[in-house]
Amino acid sequence: MSRPITEDELADLATGAGVLGTGGGTYPYLELLNIQKLYGEGLRAELIDAEELADDDAVAVVGLMGAPLVTKERLPDPGHAVRPVRLMETYCGCRFRAVMSIEIGSENSIMPLLVGALTGLPVLDADTMGRAFPEAQMASFAIRGLPMSPFAICDIRQNDLILTRSESPTWTERLGRQACIELGSIAATCSAPRTGREVKDHAILGSVSRALRLGAAVRAARRRHDDPIAAILSVENGTALFQGKVVEVARAMTGGFVRGRVRIEGFDAFSGSVLEVDFQNEFSIGWLDGEVVVTVPDLICILESENGEAIGTETIRYGQRVQVVSLPADPMQLEPAGLQWVGPRAFGYAFDYVAHARPPR
Repeated sequence: MSRPITEDELADLATGAGVLGTGGGTYPYLELLNIQKLYGEGLRAELIDAEELADDDAVAVVGLMGAPLVTKERLPDPGHAVRPVRLMETYCGCRFRAVMSIEIGSENSIMPLLVGALTGLPVLDADTMGRAFPEAQMASFAIRGLPMSPFAICDIRQNDLILTRSESPTWTERLGRQACIELGSIAATCSAPRTGREVKDHAILGSVSRALRLGAAVRAARRRHDDPIAAILSVENGTALFQGKVVEVARAMTGGFVRGRVRIEGFDAFSGSVLEVDFQNEFSIGWLDGEVVVTVPDLICILESENGEAIGTETIRYGQRVQVVSLPADPMQLEPAGLQWVGPRAFGYAFDYVAHARPPR
């Protein structure tokens, strides 16, 4: 079903996408300002279901590539988001019927709305990750064996690149990442065009609605002066993992990513325990008192204790009082083929996915 995304829903989308961003980019404030400005100028974005696509419709898959820290230093430009879409149309000789995000997490949740508002293309209620991941090949289309090339990359200086062909999705990421580093560790991208049939069969459907639902739950809880983190868990089959104070953050920019580890000392029910969480743009692995308790592809979300605001890997700092929750990964990502692309070993760890008990629905 097709419907306009209302102006009131934009903030809900940003809040929900911040949670689903699992630390990668946190709350997309600057992108939210951009889309609100376009709405103020009379432009709108329309949301459609994948079932509205014809099987041979062409779909643009857009997103920012780079390090979250840089997205806070360089203001986004809606016109910049459109350029790789037009570049891909020119290269492939196609006209896109709709646009979708490579990931629903953080900044990239807003990117298709910027493109849609400027071009009139409807935004698909879908993405390829159901969250944020640090690398472009960690996507449902790659899991299902589809190529990621051609791959369009554009920076703000009018440098436009097309990776015409790559041996594998991993090589698309490797080559694209090196180009992105040279472009200042931030670039707008458009992945290989997907058909309507491919989206219906292999995308993660309903992800925009999921972010809107999360954001609306947090907003309603704040209005009632209720616990926003309890509200998040009430609309997701999630788990409250930990509560404590950030006492140490090790963070560095390497290889085009923000990498590091955060150490949290517990209080209240978790007094005397320590949770350590690794990150590569996004939070990836959690150790409770030295034991692995949560891993990708499940979502690890570190939230401000008082207001439920998502905290990013680039902004988390000493002294913050936080709650840590885990939300479930998409079932596709938990299949053997999915874990090959997005499980702990895909991040360089020498252990497998660790599932933890979740409350009954």
